Amino acid sequence: MRVKDMPATDRPRERLWLHGAEALADRELLALLLGSGIPGQDAVQLASELLAAHGGLRGLARADPQALVQLPGMGQAKAVRVASAFQLARRLRNSDLLSPDRVTSTADLAAVTAPLLRGLHHERVIVVACDASGKVLRIARLTDGATDRSLIPVRDTLALVLAAGASSFGVAHNHPSGNPEPSMADRQVTERLRDAAQTVELRFLDHVVVTGTAWRRVTAGR
Repeated sequence: MRVKDMPATDRPRERLWLHGAEALADRELLALLLGSGIPGQDAVQLASELLAAHGGLRGLARADPQALVQLPGMGQAKAVRVASAFQLARRLRNSDLLSPDRVTSTADLAAVTAPLLRGLHHERVIVVACDASGKVLRIARLTDGATDRSLIPVRDTLALVLAAGASSFGVAHNHPSGNPEPSMADRQVTERLRDAAQTVELRFLDHVVVTGTAWRRVTAGR
């Protein structure tokens, strides 16, 4: 039965209003995001096809907007709404209401940076600049890299930290592959960051690799 042929109280929008979002199936919630279908196919039917095309909710959550528009009936506006909704959900999941405003440990560094790194399909580098007590002064995106490598320019990192008036800093980046183990390049850049920080009398707090479900500390090494 098409949505428009349903009794008003059975339509997804009205049911959510009366009974809460928990009462709706995945395809109905997705249909509300889509807003409309196409001739001969209502929003719920389009949502069902979208879920099937991407292997269910998990696969849909990871799909780029450019992939979503490959399905007939999915224009740019619909694709952007879906991607935005999943990104908001991802940020909420990754955020911690007790997230520290000070970085005094590697775990603190991971907690502060993970919400900005998880769910990405490319590598991103985040710098956290702190004062002498570990209070966070600035959190900044340093670079966005390719899917298989990140770029952590040591000079730019130090310049950002010094411009923030910080006396200590930490660095984090993600591995889109899901493997949290640091690479040799990660270890080498950690050593360069540590040595360069000493040169300008900054305290290097740590370097962590973040994935969707885990994080690892990067130890220096050649």
